Amino acid sequence: MAATMITQDDQHLAYNEKIEALRAQEFPMLQDITYLDHAGTTLYSRSLMNEFSNDMTSNLLGNPHSASTSSQLSARRVENVRLRVLRLFHADPNDFDVVFVANATAGIKLVADAFREKPGGFWYGYHKDAHTSLIGVREVARPDSKCFESDEVVESWLDNVISNQYNNGTGEGCGLFAYPAQSNMNGRRLPLDWCGRLRAFNQQSGQELYSLLDAAALVSTCPLDLSNMSRAPDFTALSFYKMFGFPDLGALVVRKASGGILQRLKYFGGGTVEMVTCLNESWHIKKGHTLHSQLEDGTLPIHNIIALDSAMNVHERLFGTLQQISTHTSFLTSRLYEGLKNLKHGNGALVCHIYQDPQSSYKTTSSQGATIALNLRDSSGAWVSITEVEKLAAVKNIHLRSGGLCNPGGVASSLGLNSREMRRNFSAGQRCGNDNDIMDGKPTGMLRLSLGAMSTLEDVRTFLNFVKELFVENREVAQRIPMGLPTATNFYVERLIIYPIKSCGGWRIPSDVSWGIKPEGLAWDREWCLVHQGSRAALSQKRYPKMALLRPTIDLKAELLRIRYFEALPPSCPSEIVIPLAQDPNVFQPEDASSCTSRVCGDAIKAQIYSSTSVTNFFTDILGVPCYLTRFPPQGSGLSARHAKAHLRKQEVVEDQTAIIQSRFRDKGRHFTTPILLSNESPILVISRSSLTRLNEIIKARSPAGKAASAQVFRSNIIIAEDTASPPGIEQPYVEDSWQSMTVHDHEITRGALQGKTTVLDILGPCRRCQMVCVDQNTGEKNEEPFVTLAKTRRVDGKVYFGMHAGLAGGEGSVRVGAKVLGMRLKDAVEIEE
Repeated sequence: MAATMITQDDQHLAYNEKIEALRAQEFPMLQDITYLDHAGTTLYSRSLMNEFSNDMTSNLLGNPHSASTSSQLSARRVENVRLRVLRLFHADPNDFDVVFVANATAGIKLVADAFREKPGGFWYGYHKDAHTSLIGVREVARPDSKCFESDEVVESWLDNVISNQYNNGTGEGCGLFAYPAQSNMNGRRLPLDWCGRLRAFNQQSGQELYSLLDAAALVSTCPLDLSNMSRAPDFTALSFYKMFGFPDLGALVVRKASGGILQRLKYFGGGTVEMVTCLNESWHIKKGHTLHSQLEDGTLPIHNIIALDSAMNVHERLFGTLQQISTHTSFLTSRLYEGLKNLKHGNGALVCHIYQDPQSSYKTTSSQGATIALNLRDSSGAWVSITEVEKLAAVKNIHLRSGGLCNPGGVASSLGLNSREMRRNFSAGQRCGNDNDIMDGKPTGMLRLSLGAMSTLEDVRTFLNFVKELFVENREVAQRIPMGLPTATNFYVERLIIYPIKSCGGWRIPSDVSWGIKPEGLAWDREWCLVHQGSRAALSQKRYPKMALLRPTIDLKAELLRIRYFEALPPSCPSEIVIPLAQDPNVFQPEDASSCTSRVCGDAIKAQIYSSTSVTNFFTDILGVPCYLTRFPPQGSGLSARHAKAHLRKQEVVEDQTAIIQSRFRDKGRHFTTPILLSNESPILVISRSSLTRLNEIIKARSPAGKAASAQVFRSNIIIAEDTASPPGIEQPYVEDSWQSMTVHDHEITRGALQGKTTVLDILGPCRRCQMVCVDQNTGEKNEEPFVTLAKTRRVDGKVYFGMHAGLAGGEGSVRVGAKVLGMRLKDAVEIEE
């Protein structure tokens, strides 16, 4: 037995080495990248694109609905590919047909549209592990449709149906039972014999109860055998891009004996009809020689179908059979699972909570696919935010999936969420992909890791090392927040910066200028933004890092906003554009135009779009994305109103100063009425030079080659520093964590009293950080630091913090460089004499 195991391991490792060797040549886009989202789409190879390109340039392919030689060539090629798809799944062309569709979802919808034409409607049953594409069918089915909550419930239902104890289970008319061959959430594989058992009941009872199998997740790394017609599904939906990366095409494999119900579809278009009359009567005759000729409306995506021929050629040449791919990915997934399962914190607590079905095993391909669903916990057992994991993964060039995974039933049952909780979370603002990923102590989503044909052991090692480095807590680093809080308050304003255009470069306010502060923040700060011309979403450095090189300046004398780009300009692009600071209505598109509606950080706003084509072209040409410059002036209301969303806990006075600080970092979903313009969360962002210095010391201690963080990457408005006259060695990094407010004064503190004009800023809460702090503001290039070090030293409840949100305590104020700063702590606050 031992010799056999060693031989199997040798075979696995030899195949893995083969894949490693071809990756550099065939998948150059994977250089320095760990791709773990093959369940979303796998990757196309260089050879596939070359072979398809050569095919396209070597052959003249016409519309297959014509009689020309080019058209007939297209028709022959399409039919050859259709037969090849059937052979791939061992389906006899005498018993099965292939209908080409856009994707698996389109195939499922085609079935649903046909069933809804049935007089009296149809009953629908689906498994809880179904993708939303299957769940959506219930909306066109009868109200008595059913979601099966487990395999056992399905088995019981099938037993009752077959023994004729469930005669009224489908009621009158017909029924459709649908389920995934493999869960797209956690990769567990469901029984494929259910379809045959259902057909046996039909043959005995004469009822119309059909089966629909979603095979999209399964066939990405596993063969599907439809050779036994009596056990095969009536309808099988799949997506080829999940198998080959390209083309973007799907198919519905139909058992011909069951295809009659699809002929109920009333719509026709393109070449699906033989004859149509229009003038004196409405009459038509559909084509009847094949099922697919009646269902493939319009001109087929002939180039995608022919690309599928190349995809199957290259895939087999590179990876061998689907069975070899299944064996390889199962080997990798088992290694990944064992590695994650055994990770522990310094106190012995498990790091990973893996959502494995009790009926699946990562040691067998019959019950488990190449997918792992999980969440992480810290050493105290608290859940780690999946948003923060994904941010750090992006910094490390790791691509994975997070959120609800389009599998609401599987996710809800795994997370212990009932319908009431899910509806409540939605009302509280939870959406798939946003930051509300832990609510009332429960995760609202999960992480998904999925492997594919071109995955290797190095991908497994990289992710395991990623978790070990950033999420395994040892005793010496378990306490991240400083324990002691000094009482000295010798701070001053070192620097003031505003960012007139959201996510673009900052402008340092001159040291001799007293700058106004309004309820929305510093004057002219984040009053403009760039929005995509199509989606109307605000652009960000996270996606367009070169925005850092677009640097606005405020020309107070000329009352202009000047914007320059600090890199080589595109041809014919001006070196500078200027925008009036005054709100001249003549420079904007009409206010009632629908194009004014935009989205910023999930908020719908009504911004003013500049109508000048030269302004639009300047930003579009530089960034390479069609965008508008828009303005969001202060004092918005209604749709335009935005308010601070700083994350903080209700301030509580407790004896333990550490507990005071930690309480500030725990998000209770509290929101503020403090107005903001286009900043993410609050009117003003404050950081401390001492805190930044401490952060950089840790970065260098971790790695001498580590890149120190500049203050600019944190995009703060106010940088405070400790008084240069203070004795050395008494620096107070992160003391601002304990402040409830800060008073800014232009003169000195004399005998404990503030003399002169003061501006009081409330500290609203800590600033939650993302990977945008890794964008070098001088070059637009991305680095790992400082986000990686912050994640190891400034993570609380799974979220990473640096700096503090602030806003005016009331009225308006002003600030200048050099002004004294007095911080008031949550406890023992300094009394201020007015």
